[in-house]
Amino acid sequence: MVCGILYRSFMFRRPRAAAALAALCGALALAAPALAAPSAPPAPSAPAGGSARLYLPDVFFVHHEPVTVPHRVWHVVGIVRPYLPGQWLTVAVRLGRRVIRTARVSPAVAPNRTYGHFRLAIASPASGTLVISVAHRASPQLRAFHVTRVVGVLDAQASFGSRGRFIALIQQRLAALHFYIPQTGVYDQSTGLALDAYHRLLRWGTSQSLDGRTISFLLDGFGAFHVRFPHHGRHAEGNLSLQLLALVDGNRVDAIYPISSGKPSTPTITGDFHVYSKVAGYLPDGMYDSNFFIRGYAIHGYDPAPDYPASHGCMRLPIGDAPSVYGWLGIGDWVDVYY
Repeated sequence: MVCGILYRSFMFRRPRAAAALAALCGALALAAPALAAPSAPPAPSAPAGGSARLYLPDVFFVHHEPVTVPHRVWHVVGIVRPYLPGQWLTVAVRLGRRVIRTARVSPAVAPNRTYGHFRLAIASPASGTLVISVAHRASPQLRAFHVTRVVGVLDAQASFGSRGRFIALIQQRLAALHFYIPQTGVYDQSTGLALDAYHRLLRWGTSQSLDGRTISFLLDGFGAFHVRFPHHGRHAEGNLSLQLLALVDGNRVDAIYPISSGKPSTPTITGDFHVYSKVAGYLPDGMYDSNFFIRGYAIHGYDPAPDYPASHGCMRLPIGDAPSVYGWLGIGDWVDVYY
């Protein structure tokens, strides 16, 4: 209305001003609806899609499956993406159908702030199938998600003739500590000999049994053969105080074997020698796969090779262990014998 009155008053006296006023009034008329309409509230943003992965850094793997034993403490580590502050996760641990633990955790932010992480200690009271379940309920910022991992908790009772994943785990751990042990999955003679060598290394005496202390020390990775002659390169070391033979390359131990060295009346000679002769198979006196290192002294297989010094001066190996030692040692390799 105001524009109309002004236009009529200017139209006859100031025609140019009237034309400009008409153009301005037209622009205002076009803009008026937009200016008068209330602004719409912004649409709420959709919650982000979340995900999690669970890692088991200190369990063991047998045939690519995670395993542990009862009462052993281990950890599950969770990685959550994206990281959003104020989010909570529910963790449930089930042994079979029984819930043995629940926890509510809030992930900590990673240094690069792209993900969150948490760490939880777990121990199973018995053998069985353990299921770790981690869930996030939907929130305005993050959608719901759920992830699980399964761990086999193995029965740790075993004796000669036992077989299965627990025995495979024990053989795996013996091999990791460099004891010579064929991976048969059966508690057999070779397993007993490797356990005997392990007990000797720890100075626990001689025994082929698998008790709780042995299991615990094996799983914790205790026990290392101390190399005395790394500068001899590829060589054998006979530690007569431990009644052990180690095949060593520099500082790296390849394999450890139980031996029976010379009895008190015919002791094994000590010193640093070289393999000067090798004879495969049996000799007339029963020596098997012999590696001679000075005069008639040799590293060889023999039956029996008891768990105490009983030879005429040689370092006896159980017959089953002799071929691997014979194949590893070469002419000229050092043989270092000491107490």
